Formats: sequence, C-alpha cells, structure tokens
Amino acid sequence: MKSICVYCGSNAGGDPAYAAQAKTLGTRLAAEKLALVYGGGNVGLMGIVADAVLANGGEVVGVIPQQLVDWEVAHKGVTRLEVVDSMHTRKARMFDLSDGFVALPGGFGTLDEMFEMLTWRQLGLGDKPCAFLDVNGFWQPLMAMLDTMVRERFLHADQRHDLWHGDDIDALLAWMRGYVPAQADKWLDGKRRGDLR
Repeated sequence: MKSICVYCGSNAGGDPAYAAQAKTLGTRLAAEKLALVYGGGNVGLMGIVADAVLANGGEVVGVIPQQLVDWEVAHKGVTRLEVVDSMHTRKARMFDLSDGFVALPGGFGTLDEMFEMLTWRQLGLGDKPCAFLDVNGFWQPLMAMLDTMVRERFLHADQRHDLWHGDDIDALLAWMRGYVPAQADKWLDGKRRGDLR
C-alpha cells in the first residue's frame, strides 16, 4: 500500500474533534510514507488533512475539477495538483491513484465518493479497501442504515461487513494492509435479472 485517498468535508464541521482527527490522520499518513490522494481543496477538513501531511514531509496529490479551481478553493501548496474536467473524471482519477479509501466526516460529496467506490467494489469493478474513520460517533447512524439494508435484503451481509468502521487509526491501517475483498454475489438470491422465472 503506497497511497490512501481521503474523502472528507470541505467544511470543518461544528466540533473541533473533526479537525483534530483530520490532522492526526494526515500526520500518520506522512509518518507511514503513505501518499495522500484527496480532492485538492484548501478548505475545511480537506485542507487540514493535506496541510498535516505536508507539514510532516509527506506527499499530497490533489485532484480537483476546473470549476472548483475557478472558485479559488484549490490548494496551491500540494506536491502535485491535477485539474480535471468534471466530478466524474475526478472520482475515476482518484481511484486510479489510490490503494484504499478513507472517509472522515463530511457531507453529500463525501458520501457520494465513498459509496461510488463501495458500489464499484460490489460490482467487481474494484477491489480496494474502504473505511469510515469515525469521530464521536459521526458515522454510527450510517452504519445503522447499512444494517437496515441488510435486514431488508437490499445488501448482502458479507458486503456490509466488507468495510471498516472505527476511530482507531492503527486498527484502520492494519485492516487495510491485510484486506481481502468479500466474494459475495450482489444478487441475494443468486439470480440476475435475465435468470428470473
């Protein structure tokens, strides 16, 4: 594992603990010689995690759409900044550059990016580990929703457990380094649409 993509808020959130966890993660990535791949912003948790990596001698690769560069939220101090034409291109490029994905607290964009990676993995389009790094239980309601999806038979239990959730960075990195993708079928009854009778 050489690089980790971090998805997180372009706002810092209402609790200083969010910023503290972002800084701790960035510091740890630099210490572990793991490059940070992220959305290229200089604002919110995005800027905090990038600055922490840089402050500790680490490598930071930002991938940002031109629209956000035009809004003047691009981080000009990263190791490399790639400017792309769209959010779709951004997600694909971040996937190519990364060996795993971590979600810190965030909003719509954070969920969109992480759930696309989970969906690609579910469909066999990728096999990289995905983790939700928690802060004060921020992700607990989402984990409960995933359990509801399993209970109501919209999600395979093995795929539900094929992600990591917790607040311990040591445990997160150990899990990522030992990750083996689940082999569960997306279709719970083993039938694709063309097979239904």
